[in-house]
Amino acid sequence: MRFIKSEKDFYSGLMFTIVGGAFAIGATNYNIGTGARMGPGYFPLMLGIILAILGGMIMFKGVVNRTETGDKLGGMAWRPLGYIIGANVLFGILLGGIPKFGIPAMGLIAAIFGLTILASLAGEKFKLREVLVLAAILAVISYGAFVKLLNLQFQVWPAFITG
Repeated sequence: MRFIKSEKDFYSGLMFTIVGGAFAIGATNYNIGTGARMGPGYFPLMLGIILAILGGMIMFKGVVNRTETGDKLGGMAWRPLGYIIGANVLFGILLGGIPKFGIPAMGLIAAIFGLTILASLAGEKFKLREVLVLAAILAVISYGAFVKLLNLQFQVWPAFITG
């Protein structure tokens, strides 16, 4: 008799529990405060605890509920994982640049377009027109939310465009 009845549920629950626990532990480095006067660590602490509890429940389901196939873990999807991680790294580089290596910041708009295009390559099908429309919509919404509404001060366009 096997201990784990569904590997997918058990290991995904384990991942949630570890990540939630890490966030909860990390949040204790900040002032927690109370429910009436929340500190900067209150929200990450509560979110981490809820995520860890949710992970525990999913792990329990993976141990208790038997499935016909056992829900075995499949292989790692390295290609999509590489594209998604690469897209996030590209976003950071385009947004802030790497001054140590002489790479200038290209701004929010270019970073969003780069992120969207590279991340879309992780999927099964790639249609450039749809990706560009999505990137344009995301860029407009991000500009409106972060620059206009929240008044965040960061570069929006590359320096060679704005001067």
